[in-house]
Amino acid sequence: MIKVGDTIPHCTLYEYSEVEGEGCSIGPNAVDVAKAVAGKTIAIFALPGAFTPTCSAKHVPGYVEHAAAFTAAGVDEIWCISVNDAFVMGAWARDQKTNGKVRMLADGSADFAKATGLTLDLTARGMGLRSDRYSMLVKNGKVAHLNAEAPGKFEVSDAATLLAQARG
Repeated sequence: MIKVGDTIPHCTLYEYSEVEGEGCSIGPNAVDVAKAVAGKTIAIFALPGAFTPTCSAKHVPGYVEHAAAFTAAGVDEIWCISVNDAFVMGAWARDQKTNGKVRMLADGSADFAKATGLTLDLTARGMGLRSDRYSMLVKNGKVAHLNAEAPGKFEVSDAATLLAQARG
């Protein structure tokens, strides 16, 4: 499992864009994690699935609500990563009103989840291999803080905890 001091895995995530912009076409766009974190401070939180109860009611809304405070604490971007496809993450972004606050990044094949060692096997529930629920603060590609949840819990990966660490 990834730990504080480790380099973030070099994977590709995908982001759905509804508006054409700086090098981004409409639709799913590849995000090279190594390039995207270089020289930046990124608040990452990961969760088992889009549109799921705890994720939609508590996890994402906390980061959306505290987005300005993260910026004030020196965080360049907030990322939400889930083992879903980019189209689902795009729809969830619209539902959660994350535009300009939280980047909703798809880890469709669970490559990032597997590379971090933070996986959750929900095969018995018909959901396959997913990401564990956690948050991490990444500075210039290195993990500065990691808050992994115990199974079925939502106690340490919330926005308030990671924001306090970013301000630290």
